[in-house]
Amino acid sequence: MKTVKKLAAALLAAAMALSVSACGEKTDDGAKLLENMSDFQLPNGTATIKLNKDWITQDVGMDTMLVAGTKLGTEALFFFQFPKDGSMGATDFDGVETLVKQSYNTSDEKELTDFEVSNARNGFGYTCTIQPEDSKADGAIVYFETDYALYSIGFMAAKWSDSHLASLKASLTTFSESEGLGGQLEDSGIENSDTVRWFNASTAILTKLNGQNYNLYGGMPLNDSTRQLEINSLDEWWGVTDRQTADETLDWILTEGHRLQFADDMDYLESNGMASAQDKKAFVLECFDVSEDTAEMMAKCYDYYVEYGATAIDGWDYCRALNLMSFYYIAGYYTAEEALDKSLEIAQTVQQKFNSWDELVDSYLRGYEYWSEESSQERREVYDGLLEADDNPYEVDFKLTLEKTW
Repeated sequence: MKTVKKLAAALLAAAMALSVSACGEKTDDGAKLLENMSDFQLPNGTATIKLNKDWITQDVGMDTMLVAGTKLGTEALFFFQFPKDGSMGATDFDGVETLVKQSYNTSDEKELTDFEVSNARNGFGYTCTIQPEDSKADGAIVYFETDYALYSIGFMAAKWSDSHLASLKASLTTFSESEGLGGQLEDSGIENSDTVRWFNASTAILTKLNGQNYNLYGGMPLNDSTRQLEINSLDEWWGVTDRQTADETLDWILTEGHRLQFADDMDYLESNGMASAQDKKAFVLECFDVSEDTAEMMAKCYDYYVEYGATAIDGWDYCRALNLMSFYYIAGYYTAEEALDKSLEIAQTVQQKFNSWDELVDSYLRGYEYWSEESSQERREVYDGLLEADDNPYEVDFKLTLEKTW
């Protein structure tokens, strides 16, 4: 999620503030590594790892992340936890690794082998260059999981060496979690009837992109952490901060949305000569002060308008409206019954406008391109991947008779 990505980038910048020295420290080898280490714990107290006992920690204002480094500022490490309840916005390795790579601007990755993480499984990693914003260092990043969470640990140094890698590997053998974890709700509190599965399928592309569980209504288990995460996300992306703004935003998307502006924009282009232009991109560039990328996308959207009419992007608005219902539930702005009742109403409208999941998704992707002025290829690939998944959410019949089951 965007909020988490921004935060992660800021946190790595904080870590790199510890590693700007021009020279590195020599690290002892073998058994002496562990002799010189002591326990460092995540602020939330749920996980521990041994690091050099002389290191200092930096408060990053986040209880699922630890940043530590040398006093001289030659080495730094981040220790990041993603609980599987979705409270940090990622519930699978794809989501975590994508966030880390994009936020930390990693490059030159080379597979890291011959390491072991105690009390965990499915470990993998790589050495790499890390360059967020104006900082740059070499290091290594590893990933692993437990029943409770996914983890990412990154170790970097101004002058990376084999001794740093040996130190990281030694630390990984000391990882442990507190007992009694995993008591979070495993679902959103809403039974997955066929009708609810239909709702989940309508929003599955974004849910998957956010690294969340497309088999859960709202994509996340319902608890205090996920509620706060959704409140923050609604504020950032939608300007929704309470029940009133939630209702206002829902009313806007159902009565106008982006589809109304799309129709107006395309009609304006047509009335000003777009229809007769042989090179539509060149026409846009000549008539409007926009970039080449924007002109190309405007021309593409006009082609959609010609082929599908003024309703070409309706699927975009209606899928987002269904997203909002589940978001409002997780955030606590709507009760379960209110969110599901409205989802049922919207879904029945969608079934009247479209004949299949493919048709709905095509319209959704056209709307994404109009809104973002970017290619929808990534989302198309997510959809194609979901169709091949063992738990394909689109197996539920698009023309299912939707009914109240709650």
